[in-house]
Amino acid sequence: MSYNFFAMHSRMKYINRWALMRNTQSENISEHSNDVAVIAHALAVISNLRFGGKLNAEKAAFLGLYHDMNEIITGDMPTPVKYHSSGMREAFAKVEDMASERLLSMLPEDMQDYYRSAFFQAPEDEYLWKIVKAADKISALIKCIEEQKAGNNEFGKALESTKKSIEKMELPEAEVFIREFIPGFYLSLDEQNGD
Repeated sequence: MSYNFFAMHSRMKYINRWALMRNTQSENISEHSNDVAVIAHALAVISNLRFGGKLNAEKAAFLGLYHDMNEIITGDMPTPVKYHSSGMREAFAKVEDMASERLLSMLPEDMQDYYRSAFFQAPEDEYLWKIVKAADKISALIKCIEEQKAGNNEFGKALESTKKSIEKMELPEAEVFIREFIPGFYLSLDEQNGD
């Protein structure tokens, strides 16, 4: 028997983010999910090393890799539309759940439970999902910084609102990441290299 889950996963590269905004560099959900996985892993490591956490950093990366896969079916709904009202958000959450179930059905039955936690939050993964949400926001912040560095003022408001949404999360791991790693994104390649 043949299964289509990973063939569908490979289509993440065709779903572009930031559809309502002028971009100097397009970003698809495959690239974004890789960034979220890397940042989520780092946040979990920070939690464990700096705050005595006992998080599974590898699972944080796993959740980050798949956190937007259902957008292959739903598309990337622009934030102003998705969060326009509680009714809109609830309706879209149902659509996302249906898309997630559809994708899970594309796996062999014995693999579905393993991947289910990447689509549906298990109670034991609650804090890991907060980490992934913070990583998602930090990835958006980085995109805003990169666009502004390229002279694109379209992302100014998004940068400010993304900073505020990260602050509202009150996650010490995210605060450390912002303080210690975000300044490097404002530097040129030569400056990052120490030249």
